[in-house]
Amino acid sequence: MHDPPRILAVDDTPENLEILRMRLEANGYEVVTAADGEEGFAKARGLTPDLILLDIMMPKLDGISVVRMLKEDVSLRSIPVILVTAKADTRDVVEGLDAGGDDYLTKPFEHQALLARVRSMLRQKALHDTVQSQAQRLEEQTAQLAAWTRSLEQTVAEQVIEIERMSRLRRFLPAQVADLIVAAGNDAALLQSHRREVTVVFCDLRGFTAFAETAEPEEVMTVLGEYHSCLGELIARYGGTMERFVGDGLLVVFNDPLPCVDHTEKAVCMAAAMRDAIDEHSERWHKRGYLLGFGIGIARGHATIGQIGFDQRSDYAVIGTVPNHAARLCEKAKSRQILVSQRVFGIIEPLVESVPVGELNLKGFHRPMPAYEIIRWLANNLGSEQDLLP
Repeated sequence: MHDPPRILAVDDTPENLEILRMRLEANGYEVVTAADGEEGFAKARGLTPDLILLDIMMPKLDGISVVRMLKEDVSLRSIPVILVTAKADTRDVVEGLDAGGDDYLTKPFEHQALLARVRSMLRQKALHDTVQSQAQRLEEQTAQLAAWTRSLEQTVAEQVIEIERMSRLRRFLPAQVADLIVAAGNDAALLQSHRREVTVVFCDLRGFTAFAETAEPEEVMTVLGEYHSCLGELIARYGGTMERFVGDGLLVVFNDPLPCVDHTEKAVCMAAAMRDAIDEHSERWHKRGYLLGFGIGIARGHATIGQIGFDQRSDYAVIGTVPNHAARLCEKAKSRQILVSQRVFGIIEPLVESVPVGELNLKGFHRPMPAYEIIRWLANNLGSEQDLLP
């Protein structure tokens, strides 16, 4: 609706047009006039009035023909039309209404009747415009909702793919490596071989081979499950990277892929916590007749780290003398012993209570290697256990 409402009056008699214009403008309406049917239709298309007062009897193009043309045009068919006729014969009125007219007046028309019909038709036009506006808004909202739905579906699909990708990565790679790969979105770059100084912790169960040979498979798997669950929680707590399982053996790396300044301190502190945690399990295992101990070896040095394997199976591995050194120290460790290399001891000496065990002949090393046993972590010293937690 225009403000004020716009009314188009079409009549071939100038006096009638002047009367209509004066009466309607006096009541606050905007009035546009046309002298015949062709001009009236052209102005209707150009000005889109809110109401048309249309004389039936006109030269060139009569009012009934104009009504039909208006109702055939999609952009004009909603404009209400009041037919104006000087005839008392109702056949013109019926034909005009059948053609699409909305109401009629008979000339000469009474002033109040004219205004009443005009107000009635404009109320209908306002209601129609409101309905159309709401329908358009609903259509726009529906389209927007559809777009949001498509966007949400796409986001969910991408997240599902990402979750599946993360799940596949976590099956074959340490959790920290998988998380970094997904965050970076570049598998190849993070998995490329690189050299870094790391601290490696190797631990396994004493007497496990004999136990596995005599115990039922279900008992073996139960013990392994308890053992791995216990140590896995501590590895995650101290920020270590679980590099591999070797039967009852575990190899944990610190300072890769996540950099860690105090990686040696964290590794030794974690080892002490592991020993205490396994002590509780050992008591239960002994009650069930399982004679199992626990030993740990820790070494520090540079290693080559990266992805190894083939298309269907890959691992993130630490290659070099450091993991071998830690594994050989673990072999020498007695039950409840934590043996560390000279480099490790040099860093954590003020933080632990320890004793030297002398030089050990380790398999794969050409000369004896000094080693030290960690008795306990000194929680009240330079670095407490809480200080070393991530």
